Amino acid sequence: MSFALHFTKGHGTGNDFVLFVDPDGDIVLTPDQVRAICDRNFGVGADGVIRAVRSAKLNRPVLDKKGKPTGAIEPDPAGADALAEEPTAEWFMDYSNSDGSVGEMCGNGTRVFAKFLSASGLAEIPDAGALAIGTRAGVRDIARSSNGFQTDMGRWKLESEEPLVRVRGVSVARPGVSINVGNPHVVAALADEAELDAADLSVVPILDPAPTAGANVELVVPFDPLVKDGVGRIRMRVHERGSGETQSCGTGVVAAALATRYWAGDGAPHNWRVDVPGGTLAVRMFAAEDGEHVSLSGPADLVYTGTIELN
Repeated sequence: MSFALHFTKGHGTGNDFVLFVDPDGDIVLTPDQVRAICDRNFGVGADGVIRAVRSAKLNRPVLDKKGKPTGAIEPDPAGADALAEEPTAEWFMDYSNSDGSVGEMCGNGTRVFAKFLSASGLAEIPDAGALAIGTRAGVRDIARSSNGFQTDMGRWKLESEEPLVRVRGVSVARPGVSINVGNPHVVAALADEAELDAADLSVVPILDPAPTAGANVELVVPFDPLVKDGVGRIRMRVHERGSGETQSCGTGVVAAALATRYWAGDGAPHNWRVDVPGGTLAVRMFAAEDGEHVSLSGPADLVYTGTIELN
């Protein structure tokens, strides 16, 4: 049997997604279906799939011991967790990577998700307020900004691990800084833009020691000067866990800015501009009641709508 899935294609600085509405949790895609949708030759083509589902109706496929879907579904406690954290988080961003794996968080995805909800008439983003959405990394607040949308990514954590990062095309392994912004990242600095351009991120970078759950890997080069008009400036490329090299990675941009500020030491700015292949994003670190938060802002675009037949 097959069914037709109505979708919208969107992107944030080239990081692209297939989004669809499933208010009551009636459509639970299998990993094979996600891979079919994201296939750039035989499907729609995307870095990931985002399901807009009510937090109260969030569910997931039941897998067997080999990780294969059994055909049954079960409630996903992440939805209840989101509502317990923030009762107004009606909508949940159920995100899957292009390889079918479930993602905890997607920074660019939050902005595209917010625009999708607004354009679909499912939620409103007040001019002077924020929209709360559920994610598997917790509730995120999204507001409008001068360059599109701004997401409060919440608290971040500097991990103790400092794995060596080996990348094809880069002759010398580099020490990495491990940062968690709702999902795991390892950031490494390269010598110059020529080295950054030579990196072959079509191949998964090797981390030694390898994180148990894997990690996104960001390669960073600072501009000269690093700080201009009080804003730090870096260039970044990324290999996303579960998706490969992408034009942009919102959480990776945040991790890269945090790592660079960490390397720069005292006096480093709290505002950053990060250039990625797909465009430019802004990062801001700021104090909050529960510790330092970090925000990500940038554009979000909806490109087209369509229907795909899925087995």
